[in-house]
Amino acid sequence: MKGLCLMGDHAFPPASLGYLRVAAVSPELRVADVRFNARAIISALQGAAAHGCRLALFPELCLTGYSCADLFGQALLREAALAALVEVAEATARLGIAAVVGLPFEVGGRLFNCAAFLAEGQVLGLVPKSFLPNSNEYYEARWFTPAGRAPAPAVALAGAEVPFGADLLFAADNLPGCTVGIEVCEDLWSVSPPSQDMALAGATLLLNPSAGDELLGKVDYRRALVCQQSGRCLAAYLYAGAGAGESTTDVVYSGHSLIAENSTLLAETARFRFSTEMALADVDVERLVHERLRNSSFSAATPRQAHRVVGCHLPEPATARAEPVLLRPLSQTPFVAADPAQRAEHLREILRIQSTGLAKRLRHIGAERVTLGVSGGLDSTLALLVTLRAFDALGLARSGIVAISMPGLGTTARTRANAERLAELLGVTLRRIPIDAAVRQHFADIDHDEAQHDLTYENAQARERTQILMDVANQVGGLVVGTGDLSELALGWATYNGDHMSMYHINAGVPKTLVRYLVEWAAEHELAGEAAEVVRDICATPITPELLPPDADGALQQETELTIGPYALHDFFLYYTVRHQFAPRKVLFLAQQAFGDAYAPADILRWLAVFYRRFIGQQFKRSAMPDGPKVGSVALSPRGDWRMPSDASNALWVEELEQLKREFGS
Repeated sequence: MKGLCLMGDHAFPPASLGYLRVAAVSPELRVADVRFNARAIISALQGAAAHGCRLALFPELCLTGYSCADLFGQALLREAALAALVEVAEATARLGIAAVVGLPFEVGGRLFNCAAFLAEGQVLGLVPKSFLPNSNEYYEARWFTPAGRAPAPAVALAGAEVPFGADLLFAADNLPGCTVGIEVCEDLWSVSPPSQDMALAGATLLLNPSAGDELLGKVDYRRALVCQQSGRCLAAYLYAGAGAGESTTDVVYSGHSLIAENSTLLAETARFRFSTEMALADVDVERLVHERLRNSSFSAATPRQAHRVVGCHLPEPATARAEPVLLRPLSQTPFVAADPAQRAEHLREILRIQSTGLAKRLRHIGAERVTLGVSGGLDSTLALLVTLRAFDALGLARSGIVAISMPGLGTTARTRANAERLAELLGVTLRRIPIDAAVRQHFADIDHDEAQHDLTYENAQARERTQILMDVANQVGGLVVGTGDLSELALGWATYNGDHMSMYHINAGVPKTLVRYLVEWAAEHELAGEAAEVVRDICATPITPELLPPDADGALQQETELTIGPYALHDFFLYYTVRHQFAPRKVLFLAQQAFGDAYAPADILRWLAVFYRRFIGQQFKRSAMPDGPKVGSVALSPRGDWRMPSDASNALWVEELEQLKREFGS
């Protein structure tokens, strides 16, 4: 199955999910040897097509070489470049791939540094360079004319009239939302790059054929510039740099090519190679369209000039090999930075955000005491550590933190011991208030059989604990600090008016996978001795609400992830459902790409169905959630981030999930 991403015995066509595979190429080159350069470009096109690429970008003036200098005045060189352009265009039809290549092009007695868009055997447009550098390294104004002086909107080329100008955009008729804009090298480095207007006019894919030389420190600036421009324009940005085959008379070229998408670097080439180097990536056009829809600054802006749109077709390459792997970074933990140094900084910043949020609330109400339940689990441990930070920042005595251990019908010795010992070691006030007798009295009051371990049995315990926390908060003149996390809110895994409720919900913006990293980081960097050891044991404890009694051997009868599914999967589903608004089919595809070695396709689909059922059906709990700080790009506060009717129908999502089950035989 050519060009398909596989899942089990079935396939998702990437284009049907909004993906476009592209290449940024630095080809092998000989200065002024047009025949050699054309062959190298066509060979690179063959390689890109074999990988399933539908569009390939080549460097500035790649048919001749950027460093030809006064040789650009030679008609023989320019004529050879035109003949080579036609040859490369014909190759695009044969190989089933579109391309952008650079060449010098004469119009009305003026010479322009142009990028040609080629597809299906035709030259669909020529885009001249707008800004010509004239620095110590570059003397382009000596040979070329800027795009603003173009004498005509179209030119004759190979017997056809071809659109000409820096105002051209190329819209794919077979990939919704995919429109290509082209700027050339220095255009990006200018004060006001043309790509900004192109993006506002609809270009989601920005291409830059370039020939910048290499200087000390320039590689980092170039990489940052490309990533920043992709983020500023909410677009994908391809940058193809001229390689080491360019003249080294005065400067050296490295062949640095990059692909970025909305600030994220997807791929880049090795530098200082004389052979052809190619960066490949799957650009998510659907994601870019969504980012623009949700960005009010983008929708409010308008381009400063009109653009002409040229239709194009981006065919599936005829020679593509089956590619089961998505060519873009994809983490199993999208809420957690992959780079250790960046992750550590993120964890510190999250703790600052959480503790500052609580500190502000305490200052506002003039409170010097709080209550929070400690269970020996991850969430309550994080809440306790954040509360400590807030109290220390305000100069309040830690004794004002009333940590309440409330062992009940399902509490184990391990979790109780960890919760209580950690509170003692951290110097907070520990109160032990068992809830067994109160819950049994409640069962008697409502005539509930204690042997019936149903929802009533579980929720009665959660609500009893919340009642204790609220009432003790009144006793001490403080507020209740909530402990539940973002993942539990997403799944509705909370008892309404039980652990669902607090007076300030400091973990509301932190998903479970991130909670674990925060607690582990605190054990390594903020705690020491026995306190650190206790926290490490808490991290090693299975996640459970401990609402069912242990079995005869003292083992847990209730593990959360066996009931509702792995939090790693649910956090992954949450990120792509809320942050990017992807449909179940695309979320399933991405989850299989990320977790294919860990979970069978049928299991991923089963837990995805659980996620959607609970996420849509449990909105009523989020509609009544207390205040709490947002820490990342995904949050579920009904006051801003996620405004969803509590009675919305889930029919559309259920229908697609059922279709997926039929397709995969689940």
